[in-house]
Amino acid sequence: MSEKFKNKYRIASARAPFWDYGSNAAYFVTICTQNRVRYFGAVDGGEMVLSEIGQMAWDCWAEIPTHFPFVKLDEFVVMPNHVHGIIIIDKPGTDRDPDTVETQYFASLHDPVPDDPAPVPVPDDPVPDDIPKNRFGPQSQNLASIVRGFKIGVTKTARRIAPGFAWQPRFHDRIILDDRAFQNIARYIRDNPQNWDKDTFY
Repeated sequence: MSEKFKNKYRIASARAPFWDYGSNAAYFVTICTQNRVRYFGAVDGGEMVLSEIGQMAWDCWAEIPTHFPFVKLDEFVVMPNHVHGIIIIDKPGTDRDPDTVETQYFASLHDPVPDDPAPVPVPDDPVPDDIPKNRFGPQSQNLASIVRGFKIGVTKTARRIAPGFAWQPRFHDRIILDDRAFQNIARYIRDNPQNWDKDTFY
């Protein structure tokens, strides 16, 4: 739905307005290339074979905790035209085992947890990742800023090879509700190359 901001219409953000995306939690993130162009390589025999740009995307994802020290990464995969990954925001200040994703970091929403963790198709609407501004806290320490930093890093290097490289402006996220959902999503990510011909983004 469109709404007015400074007397101009814009499309509302895909982010859940009730959730603090800077809070400690585990998130399943999907980011697509613009028009789903297959910049990142190809799937061959159920294995992802990365192109040069695909390797850049893989490296930039792996380096996210270097730029955002409060982030931990779990399963992720670079596919021909999209990236799937689990991002864990784990800011200090709680007494816990730092190597464990505690149940306190799973969202307590009342929605049922689906057994099929496949992502909802990402809309093609050109909406910046950080609009509207999250009202809960610093914009430099939330999920949108992490994704934005990753996308900028890949874009800068990818355009040296493919000047037209671009990301789809929106990204899809799912707040992970419990350990069952976490394990289902992690398995979905691991198996994504083997299931490429059935993938939403194929």
